[in-house]
Amino acid sequence: MSETTLPATLAEIRDEFLELDEPVRLQLLLEFANELPEVPARYEGHPELTERVVECQSPVYIVVDIDDDGLVHMHATAPREAPTTRGFASILVQGISGLTAQEVLGIPDDFPRTIGLTRAVSPLRIGGMTGMLLRAKRQVGEKSGL
Repeated sequence: MSETTLPATLAEIRDEFLELDEPVRLQLLLEFANELPEVPARYEGHPELTERVVECQSPVYIVVDIDDDGLVHMHATAPREAPTTRGFASILVQGISGLTAQEVLGIPDDFPRTIGLTRAVSPLRIGGMTGMLLRAKRQVGEKSGL
């Protein structure tokens, strides 16, 4: 993964995980799960306006918006009963929101594998986070025309 293409927000999150011992990383992931922002009212209760992430076993829905200043805002829903998945969604929402479309599109597809959780969670869960990232990038590409 190229350091130059990883936006500072995601690099900080990655570094925060990597500074911790492996068992403590799961606790940080749970903290992120508790910090997943609510979706804007226009999406609340309207899954048809969002995209289901089928790589996730839990029902996870995402959508990205690009504001008038060209900044991306990612929104996600994930059940509280799925804290790992919810934590991964929160990492991406917090790490992507506020970036430009170019910055989002430059995020390496393997970012989920770089945060130090591949031995702590199942490959299926890492695949779910990768699915969230790839869908977000696709939506940004479509909505920005890039």
